[in-house]
Amino acid sequence: MNVAAPAMAEQSDQAIETATKLAEWQLARMNDPDVVSRVTFETANPRAWEQAAFWIGMTRLADAGAPPRIRQAIMKMGRANEWEPGERPYHADDHAITQAYLWAAEHGAGAAAREPTQKAFDSIIDEPAVTTLAFYAPPREIGGDIECLKRWCWSDALFMAPAALVELSAQTGNPKYREFAMKEYWATTDFLFDPAEHLYYRDSRFFERRDEQQRKLFWSRGNGWVFAGIPHIVPNLPEGSADRERMVALFQEMAAKLKTIQKPDGYWAPSLLAPEGSPPETSGTGFFTYGIAWGINNGLLPREQYEEVARRGWMALTRAIQPDGRLGYVQQVSDRPELVAAQDTQYYGVGAFLLAASEMAELDRTAR
Repeated sequence: MNVAAPAMAEQSDQAIETATKLAEWQLARMNDPDVVSRVTFETANPRAWEQAAFWIGMTRLADAGAPPRIRQAIMKMGRANEWEPGERPYHADDHAITQAYLWAAEHGAGAAAREPTQKAFDSIIDEPAVTTLAFYAPPREIGGDIECLKRWCWSDALFMAPAALVELSAQTGNPKYREFAMKEYWATTDFLFDPAEHLYYRDSRFFERRDEQQRKLFWSRGNGWVFAGIPHIVPNLPEGSADRERMVALFQEMAAKLKTIQKPDGYWAPSLLAPEGSPPETSGTGFFTYGIAWGINNGLLPREQYEEVARRGWMALTRAIQPDGRLGYVQQVSDRPELVAAQDTQYYGVGAFLLAASEMAELDRTAR
């Protein structure tokens, strides 16, 4: 008799229960800006990336066995949004919400949930942006948009848009969305990935920046966005394809690096190469824990080498839940490592927690 099996099953249930409780805490406060420490022009926008990352986590939680009310909340959100992406046609941040819509299309909402996304991506592919990947911000007195944001010139974008495009190919049978996504994905990777450190720069402004000890600046959440996006892409790439093999190799390369720089307390530092004295931070840690647990569950990472990494990350995340029910220590909206406090929370941090819970539950179910 395997006496460990009931205990693992109980842990699996506990992960889903903990995540469901946190999801419901967030659902009750979707329109309460006072909860968020740093409100931006996008915070209250139900189609923008801050909330979208929460809904992406909700889809994974629903798939992992959460109560039906989690699925119902996703459907209600999509209907309220009329299944429309954000307003900026080329901006990856405004595409993130479509991942939840496409999930809904496959879980009862039907083609109506997919059609606005397909229309938006058709327009992009028919008339793609032609611009550099170099991140140049015009001086404030000049104004104007950052031109490269029409493409994926910042690491976060690799979570926001590619997964929706490859999922759309899977649902429609048309490979053009996947082909476009992978072409742009590898262009961004070739530009932003540092092969010496096995990590992504957030954008080209950080190529030459160093901290006081002359260490390169690799932002935790910026790399977390990339790492957590890979589980949403790989399953929709053809078996044996060059794209799939390259992405799996990239995932394993990043995982090996992340394993070596996880702090003893289970967190990853906001600046990944500067762990000493760094505060807890749950958005990057949530994404890394999710990706590593997913890699184990899908046979891409050896369980005996990585399970302890995932479990330390998960325990760190659960310790960050505050007495009032919020997930704390979430670095606020930014593009670089910053300080973080216990009461700091955000939609995307909760989304990362839900993603991690979904795979930790599976990790517990398959434990021997």
